[in-house]
Amino acid sequence: MAIDQALVRRLREEVADVLARQRRDDAAAGNPPMSGEDERQFARAVINRVLDGHARAEVSAGRTPLSPVEEEEVSSGIHAALFGVGRLQPLLDDRDVENIDINGFDHVFVQYADGRELRMPPVADSDDELVELVQILGAYSGLTSRPFDSANPQLDLRLPDGSRLSAVMDVCARPAVSVRRARLARVHLDDLVRFGSITPDLAAFLSAAVAARKNIMIAGATNAGKTTLLRALANEIPAHERLITVERALELGLGEFADLHPNVVAFEERLPNSEGSGAITMAELVRRSLRMNPSRVIVGEVLGDEIVTMLNAMSQGNDGSLSTIHANSSIEVFNRISTYAIQSVERLPVDATMMLIAGAIDFVVFVQKHNDYLEGGRLRRFVASVREVNGVDGRVLSSEVFAPGPDGVAMPAAPIACIDDLVAVGYRPGYAMARGHL
Repeated sequence: MAIDQALVRRLREEVADVLARQRRDDAAAGNPPMSGEDERQFARAVINRVLDGHARAEVSAGRTPLSPVEEEEVSSGIHAALFGVGRLQPLLDDRDVENIDINGFDHVFVQYADGRELRMPPVADSDDELVELVQILGAYSGLTSRPFDSANPQLDLRLPDGSRLSAVMDVCARPAVSVRRARLARVHLDDLVRFGSITPDLAAFLSAAVAARKNIMIAGATNAGKTTLLRALANEIPAHERLITVERALELGLGEFADLHPNVVAFEERLPNSEGSGAITMAELVRRSLRMNPSRVIVGEVLGDEIVTMLNAMSQGNDGSLSTIHANSSIEVFNRISTYAIQSVERLPVDATMMLIAGAIDFVVFVQKHNDYLEGGRLRRFVASVREVNGVDGRVLSSEVFAPGPDGVAMPAAPIACIDDLVAVGYRPGYAMARGHL
């Protein structure tokens, strides 16, 4: 049965009004706000009441009310519109979907894990409804409500299933939305070995680098697998360590797996309100994280002036930090960092940035993506290079300790300067470590 989307929208508005009124009443009474789960349970009770009222109205008007099956469909649609992703939900429920691109409500393109790209039915009845859907997601996803309107035409957020959504409006002819699936949330280095993304020896090296508390920057192009590798490295961190993550939009979700990381605090950048105040930047959050007794600080993605604060933190004894950055090669990372630093509030000159990099970063790991597909339908992503930072002499001195092999996957290529530190935690070049997963 096709759901009556007009009915879903109308009843959703009724339920949303009740939820908003309850929030206002709680705030006026000084009561703590409902947790996300409590609010969802409350919403389900309100949805049932609204559907009962709709059924009575239909009977009074001499019309046939919804059947139990139809009521369940409408109830699910209302709940998905409030807390889920509306008509996007079936696509997100399909585990084979890799990416979703929406160029206006009726131009929907889905890329599957096996490389297929298909055009799908509309996810809304109009561009206005598509914008409304994104606005609902902005209000309910993340730690704070994020506006999406003419004054705030860009939005990035993490969906309930861990996927990343990016939306824009008013800077293009029609609203555009892109969803990148998080298909590997609970991932270990062993999984990447199985997928052919890294060799067993490289997995052993990366595990030892994390154990030896080396500061690692993961670089690569968009959708190359940087976040997946970051999660795998984070899952090598012992469970007793306290992790502070700093992100523009919550994405890593390390705290979702209490058996791996029971002690996690996730910081999310806060955007300014409609008056232009109240913003809390990534740089401020990185500084705040250092006062929260972290064992390690993990910065989800470096895109701006937070790089200076993060490098300062890394060079001041906060060892074992992880982060990602966009770059086209491992050697280009240093220039990219310098570009961000010179544009920062500190206006850090290149020579000072190079000194800061040399004192802060131990290894740069470069992840590459090839537009060919492996058996099982996975896009080929792999670690192509690992570069060790050795010092500074006007520029950052580095050596490529793992370089592309015959198939592109990084292989040992040069001596590791800090090999003693890695050996001290059990690393043996040429041998896969027994890390508890292999």
